[in-house]
Amino acid sequence: MKRSMTRGLIALSTAMVLGLFGTAATQAQEISEVQQEGLIKVGMLVDFPPVGFMNSDNEPDGYDADIAALLAERIGVDLTIVPVTGPNRIPYLLSGQVDLLISSLAITEDRAKKVDFSAPYAAVRIGIFGPKDLELATAADLSGHVIGVTRASGQDATLTKIAPADTDIRRFDDDVSAVQALLSGQVEAIGISNIGMKQIHQIAPGKFEEKFEMNRFILALGVHPEGDEMLAYVNTFLSDLKASGQLEEVYQKWFEESLPDFSGVETK
Repeated sequence: MKRSMTRGLIALSTAMVLGLFGTAATQAQEISEVQQEGLIKVGMLVDFPPVGFMNSDNEPDGYDADIAALLAERIGVDLTIVPVTGPNRIPYLLSGQVDLLISSLAITEDRAKKVDFSAPYAAVRIGIFGPKDLELATAADLSGHVIGVTRASGQDATLTKIAPADTDIRRFDDDVSAVQALLSGQVEAIGISNIGMKQIHQIAPGKFEEKFEMNRFILALGVHPEGDEMLAYVNTFLSDLKASGQLEEVYQKWFEESLPDFSGVETK
């Protein structure tokens, strides 16, 4: 399956993002239209390895890229992966710049007001991560500290909710920037996923550790709120992928662990 990348779509200005949130959503691109065009445009984070990243050939890769490729193959169309960020991924979907989000999108009540979620396909744990000599054991201990987080991410929402009012929360546009802020000392600690923690351990072994767990997030594909046909198709695709064992195979390939049990998870 050919993977092509639409360039020049990586970032939007703050004004454009706010403008998109404040305007009516465009009409959803349904599966029948995708099949007619012979192309599906999938929004994906490319700064969150192994879920999504740019490989040595400067192509989107990772768990989300594999799922996107399998979906495009199932539909019988070409695939364009459009790099998105945490803040602009939902505006890209609502404005029609992408047909679907496979972008490490955690299921939350707030996001459910804007997009429809597919059945779950992955899970991520998030926590506070910092130098070994920094004493942070609970949310209350964050008081007075400078904590970095990726803007509009699940960890941003959780940290904002649990941190004391005098916590200095510094928000960055992507995980890479947040990690760089930690490594350079711009922040004392960061809120990040267990996946991100693993990557930092590889970059700076022995220097950092998880202080405490903040939350666990179930990830789903994001579908336009008017895309009923798309949602039904995607859910059938994921169900078949799981039943065949292929979803488990792809998950173990990238996470080196078994697919979590999603029974009882509500996506509405």
